Amino acid sequence: MSNRFGLDIPAAAGVDPVAAARTAEELGYDFVSTSDHPSGTAPSNETWTMLTWIAAHTSRIEVMPRVLGVPYRNPAMVAKMAETLDRLAGGRLILGLGGGASDEEFRAFGIPVPPPRDKVDGLADAIRIIRGLWVEPAFTYTGRIHRVVEAPLEPKPARRIPIWVGTFGPRALDVTGRLADGWMPSLGYAPLDRLPGMLARIGAAAEAAGRSPSDVTCALNVEVSVGAERAGAVSGPADLVAGRLRALLAMGFTVLNLKLAGPDRREQGERLALEVLPAVRS
Repeated sequence: MSNRFGLDIPAAAGVDPVAAARTAEELGYDFVSTSDHPSGTAPSNETWTMLTWIAAHTSRIEVMPRVLGVPYRNPAMVAKMAETLDRLAGGRLILGLGGGASDEEFRAFGIPVPPPRDKVDGLADAIRIIRGLWVEPAFTYTGRIHRVVEAPLEPKPARRIPIWVGTFGPRALDVTGRLADGWMPSLGYAPLDRLPGMLARIGAAAEAAGRSPSDVTCALNVEVSVGAERAGAVSGPADLVAGRLRALLAMGFTVLNLKLAGPDRREQGERLALEVLPAVRS
């Protein structure tokens, strides 16, 4: 399987998301993604609305929420949202889901803050509900956190929309191996020295569920800076950045989502596409 590369588009209201996505498409990136943080003092766009706007104004590039916090939205409604967007965009959605890390945002919006166990169980319920609604004519499921009762959803997706998750703890990694199509943690939140063990746990959980570890696409969200050294980012001259990205792929990842560090987004995106990624691909 060939490696794939995505580009982060900030949800900041000052960034033109369509212009950024069209540039990414022209430069050959495979997908664009954005994070899901609806509450905050910095002006921002709502993730799903922004990605829909991007999909309507591009033709090839895939779109991915990285990742939707499950407590913000009813999972059955997310199933409907995802089918519609994927169909209207011509099959270009990667559905990213997560348990929901931002407790302060839940409090601000009046959403009950789930304890860690409920976040993981809620994520597992959400994946099962979304998949069931996409396949079964009238789906019933009673989970510990979420449920549906004889729920119809039409039309069904024309393809298996991939569900990727951002997970970190042991129970959440087990859910990833059992149920998800992909795993996308962020480097830093998942420290470099822990990544091999996390990959191994996902693979073991997949095998225990009767799946192959290769059924789970392993992707990594990485902050990058070409040229200028930046703390916490894969940074430095183009050849050094390419070498470090190749090393991450060699650990077992096949997808890298690149988050540009610094204010010169257009220049950084071009340098990555033209100076770094050809060397990584080769």
